[in-house]
Amino acid sequence: MASLKAGQLTAARERFTRVLKAPLDRNQLNLGPMLLQEIVQQLENMLRPSPSTPFSEDILASLRELEELIEPGGGGGAERPEPPAPPPDRRLHQEALYYLTSYGTHLALVCFYVRHDRMRDALAHLLSKECPDEVFLEGVLQPSLERGGLATLQGLLEVLDPGLEACSRYLIASCQLLQRKGHFHTLYQLQQFMMDHVRAAMTCIRFFTHGAQSYIQLGAQQRWLVRAKEHLRTYLQEQQSSRGAAARRRCPTPSSSSSSSAFRKTMSSSDVSRHMNTIELQLEVTRFLNRCEAAASKAAAASKAPAHSPTSTATGAGSASSPPTLFGGSNMKVEVACKVMLGGKNIEEGFGIVYRIIQDFQLDAQAVYVRAGQRLVRRRQYAAVRQLLRCVGESGTATKNDSDALVLSCLERSRAGPLVQEVLRAAEGASDSVMQNICRQWLAEHQEKDPQQPQQQNRPKAR
Repeated sequence: MASLKAGQLTAARERFTRVLKAPLDRNQLNLGPMLLQEIVQQLENMLRPSPSTPFSEDILASLRELEELIEPGGGGGAERPEPPAPPPDRRLHQEALYYLTSYGTHLALVCFYVRHDRMRDALAHLLSKECPDEVFLEGVLQPSLERGGLATLQGLLEVLDPGLEACSRYLIASCQLLQRKGHFHTLYQLQQFMMDHVRAAMTCIRFFTHGAQSYIQLGAQQRWLVRAKEHLRTYLQEQQSSRGAAARRRCPTPSSSSSSSAFRKTMSSSDVSRHMNTIELQLEVTRFLNRCEAAASKAAAASKAPAHSPTSTATGAGSASSPPTLFGGSNMKVEVACKVMLGGKNIEEGFGIVYRIIQDFQLDAQAVYVRAGQRLVRRRQYAAVRQLLRCVGESGTATKNDSDALVLSCLERSRAGPLVQEVLRAAEGASDSVMQNICRQWLAEHQEKDPQQPQQQNRPKAR
């Protein structure tokens, strides 16, 4: 080490060969032995002399000249022609590279390149040696993110590997790392660079739902749904173009798109169209419920009462819960339909959207209507129950038996009689003959099955 510090680079090399050995596996995720790290650090310190020693470069140059003079054949006679020596900084740089390539790991060499702003060399080494993913993540990606240099990294990758095929494994590993760490905006930037439109659309949907606790907040984030739909539309156009080009060449489509599907997520055209329809319907739901919640908040503010959204009471969920969306499972989709049905000024206002939700996702219509009806009954909104039954009947999807079953399912068994009588009175007041017939039929049937019920009802009159 003393020879190295004195600038005797050749002598230092000779001495270090006796103690340094090449690693058995250069793919190890470390920077090599401590001695190697000290050597590289010393050379880097000599590359960056301290401002407090202004004559250090002159001293170092003199030591190098002395070393050359005492080498065999290097003294006295200056007649011998020699190639010009490299500049001191370049020579020290080459010396560090000598030690790293001879005794270091791939990670140590890549980190050295990155530290000295030689990102292109670092990437070229990674690609030529087919280094493990972890070397790219630790040696290239993380430093680039810390410096805000992701765009620069992407540009170099595109120059070195225009099709992104050779570096695809590193890009996929980078996406997985960013997702694990929750760096979704950086993930989205990388997905756009990769032209991975399907995954980019998924990330946009996450941006839409993340952190929202109401449909007012979802309304403010609906631009992400528009972007998701644009990504899927672009993907669909690319698939159609690829099939058209394959047909013109008279070769099967899979082979023509195999390279593009190697690391980009693929999806059938029918699935893409289905997802686009879901996004479009969710946009419609979002605009409707956002308008309903905003109106409820405005009304509450005008009356100086606590804001009480009709859509939040539809679910019975606390304010801290995330609002359901159509991107969840069947039960969540049923919940969305109930929110829409109960969120408007009346049942009819949102019934068209509800009907589309049921049809598009093949939901159990009776389950949707029953859940909404039970909540209306609990709130004693019997006029709304009549509206619900009328909308169900007019939709053409329910028979008379379905309507009867809906009424029965909406009512709690222990309170069924009094509740049906209340609904009947409301129907009589509204001259709703259909609802009157349903209620009277129900009361007649259940009075026959439960003879004690009418006795209990008539007992006060007997007295």
